[in-house]
Amino acid sequence: MKKITLFILSLFCFGISISQSYKVNCVGFYNLENLFDTINDPFINDEDFLPEGSYAWGAKKYKNKINNMALVISKIATEVSPDGLALLGVSEVENRGVLEDLVADEQIKNRDYKIIHYDSPDHRGIDVGLLYQEKYFKPTNSIAYKLTFADKPDYTTRDQLLVSGELDGEMVHIIVAHWPSRRGGQTASEPRRIDAAILGRKIIDSLFIVDPTAKIILMGDLNDDPVNKSVKDHINATGKLKKVKDGKFFNTMYAHYKSGNGTLAWNDAWNLFDQVLISQSLCSKDASSYVYHKSVVYNQDWLKQKEGRFKGYPHRTHAGGQYLNGYSDHFPVYIVLKKKV
Repeated sequence: MKKITLFILSLFCFGISISQSYKVNCVGFYNLENLFDTINDPFINDEDFLPEGSYAWGAKKYKNKINNMALVISKIATEVSPDGLALLGVSEVENRGVLEDLVADEQIKNRDYKIIHYDSPDHRGIDVGLLYQEKYFKPTNSIAYKLTFADKPDYTTRDQLLVSGELDGEMVHIIVAHWPSRRGGQTASEPRRIDAAILGRKIIDSLFIVDPTAKIILMGDLNDDPVNKSVKDHINATGKLKKVKDGKFFNTMYAHYKSGNGTLAWNDAWNLFDQVLISQSLCSKDASSYVYHKSVVYNQDWLKQKEGRFKGYPHRTHAGGQYLNGYSDHFPVYIVLKKKV
């Protein structure tokens, strides 16, 4: 957390200006793209990510992946706060062990990130999790909600993680999600993401029952864009701050999407699947407690492919079966929260 001056308030009637200072905290999300270890887990489908697997995933490649992910995390939001992200939701991690290796990397070790993680029943063996700096955030409760489908009871996917706690003394609730993919096409797979959105909304509404003014952040790889039905209708998220009322959420990534920014590319088209949605209480103009200030798609040039057919795409770990020693096929996203000193 850092005390900064974000802007100047001018009191023209007195002919003077007052500099208003704020505390800020940054909250982000990053799809780490197949952060698997090199050890065979007989209960999940991790065969490709073994030394003898199709990716020849040995100790050196795993160490490179950890180092690359830690490098990105070490730089996100440091232009706002020297400690970077107070909270980071992650997806596509195999287990708690890979997160322990990640937070122990020398590039972010001094931040002393703590971990909240539950093993999910996902058929690929990937989970979501939350990293947090304890000096800024103190969790009070966490729970993993299983996503099931009435028409496909044997289909397994990622849990949705709810973590409640105090951010600099203020209660906030964080939902980290990785909704079902578009495998089989957007239209055919859409009902799965609508089911995921319905579950997310149930979690939200359960929090509102206890506290109608709850500060809630839902973030994750939603595998849908801000304008798709799952996000717009079932979470009830809008891209316009003035419409945030009566339980609606504000989609902090909507304007980025409308301006053509994305977090991943496929077939020469950009999508913005990685989103951060916030409840009405975080949209207040009264900054006596933490409120939303801005959102960022962290799409720095050094995170992009430099040449070839995929120039400008996120520089990922593998593409077309080739090892690229990159970062992820998604760009990270984050929001800045501010509070008057």
